[in-house]
This record gives sequence, structure tokens and C-alpha cells, in this order.
Amino acid sequence: MNKILANDGIDDSGKSKLQEAGFQIDTDNIAQDKLEDALKSYDAVLVRSATQIRKEIIDACPDLKLIGRGGVGMDNIDVEYARSKGIEVINTPAASSLSVAELVFSHLFGLVRFLPDSNRQMPLFGSSDFKSLKKQYSKGIELCGKMLGIIGLGRIGQEVAGIAFGIGMKVLACDIMLNETNIELQIAQEKISVSLKTVSMEQVLKESDFISMHVPFKKGEKPMIGKAEFEKMKNGVYIINCARGGCIDESTLIKALDNGKVAYAGIDVFEEEPTPKPELLKHPKVSLTPHIGASTIEAQERIGLELADKIIEFFNK
Repeated sequence: MNKILANDGIDDSGKSKLQEAGFQIDTDNIAQDKLEDALKSYDAVLVRSATQIRKEIIDACPDLKLIGRGGVGMDNIDVEYARSKGIEVINTPAASSLSVAELVFSHLFGLVRFLPDSNRQMPLFGSSDFKSLKKQYSKGIELCGKMLGIIGLGRIGQEVAGIAFGIGMKVLACDIMLNETNIELQIAQEKISVSLKTVSMEQVLKESDFISMHVPFKKGEKPMIGKAEFEKMKNGVYIINCARGGCIDESTLIKALDNGKVAYAGIDVFEEEPTPKPELLKHPKVSLTPHIGASTIEAQERIGLELADKIIEFFNK
């Protein structure tokens, strides 16, 4: 019987499917510093973003046959090194795309109508201040007709573009891997094929009213958005990061929020997790979520089932 450790958990649907196929699957979380010894008795390990599978663990566990990542990015796994040792490495790139895209628009819809700040402020004021608060938050804007810039047009970026077109936004996108891509939209049960040509990153930065990040990032790399990139943006731009912490220089972002270059920001991922910068957490122009892009019931079920299918297929070869 093959033994699997789902160290960051797995949806019950995926767990049941694996058990029915004859696998033993454990879901007890093992601390990172104890993982090296614990994994010696397992054939496979499943992780999300919390657990790190690095060279040292791979070397210490010669019987490990498979590493699975529930989600898209695999920056917490030394993928190429694992594969060089004959270990299968899998992920679920499509399962959570829609969930992340919808979170992007949760931030956008909230920010353009001041929801994060009004939710903070209304409990602090009495009924006599209701009219002043109404006036304070009465100058929201609409997303329809505005330009959304998408940096990274993979599966999630394409889902974001689809929603944007569906609500009447214009879209600019850049991606180093694509010159042109066809995006299939579903609006009111009708599927529409849209051809979206990518442009330069500079054009996205200069012409977008809103910018959403959808790129991979490894700790230690230079942020994709820093001082030079902020200077190219429109004054009063909105920026959303539901991709990877670190792809935007947070210190520079805070300065841009303070001086008005960036009107508002929606942030789901942070340079330092689980201890983001206090200046970012307390900033009145920031909408915050705690790295929950893929954390919907539907996405977790899709991830669990996709992982189960891939694991069963691999071990049944």
C-alpha cells in the first residue's frame, strides 16, 4: 500500500478517492523542521504553499516517488532537482484559476466603492455622522469602460480577462510567453471567443487604470514592480496582487500609496508571510485578504480530485 502525506491538507473528495483506490493518506500537519525524518516513511507528499520541499528533504528521502502541489505555483518546491532524482512532480494549474480571478474582482469592486475603509470607519461613528460618511464615500467609480492591465496571461490571467470583458472593461495584457491568445468567455450561458493580443509591459503600465499581477515569483528575485515601474503608471492607478508576495516591492508600494501615485491596492499575498508589514496592514487605501486566492470550497474540491486522479494514474503505471 502506497503511503501519502497531505501535509497542508486535502479536500475530503480527493482523500476519499485515494482511499477507495487503496492508498493510505495521512493529513496530520508535520512541522517543517520535522518533515525530513517523517517523510522517510512515505511514498508521496502533497503540499500547498506552506510546506517547503527543498533539496535537503529530497536528498534525505530516497524512497519518495511523487511530490504534489495543490495549486499553480511551485516556488516552494525544488522542482528541477526533484525531477533530476527521478521524482514525479505534479500540480493542479487549472483547478483554482476561477477562484483567484473572482478574488481579484472582489478587491476591485470593493475598492472602487471604498468598502474596506467604510467598513473600518462606520462602526466608529454615531448616527449623527451618517450623512458625513455618506458624503465621504459618495464618489466611487465604475469598472465598466475602464482599462484593466493584466501582467501575466496564464490560466488565471485569462480568467481575469474573461471577467473584465464580461463587465465591459477594456483589457491590455503582457506576457513574455505569449504573443496572442484566444480567451473563451461565458456570459449568461453563452460562450464567446475573444482574441486578445498581448502588448509590451511598458504599454500596460502607462495606459492602465487598474493593474492585476499574475506572474510567478521566487524569493530572492528582483520585484517585477518597483520604483521605475510605478513611475510609468498613471497617477491614481489601482493595483491588485493575488499572485505571489514579492513580485511588487511593498516598501515602494507604500510610498506610492502615500503620495497618491497609486490610489488604492488590493493585496492577497505578501513579501513576508505570516508577518506582513504593519504599514501595509494598517494603510487606509489597502484592501487585504490573507492569501486566500484558491481558498473556495469549489476550488479545493477540484484540486483534491485532480491530485487524486494524477496520483492514481502515476502509481498505476
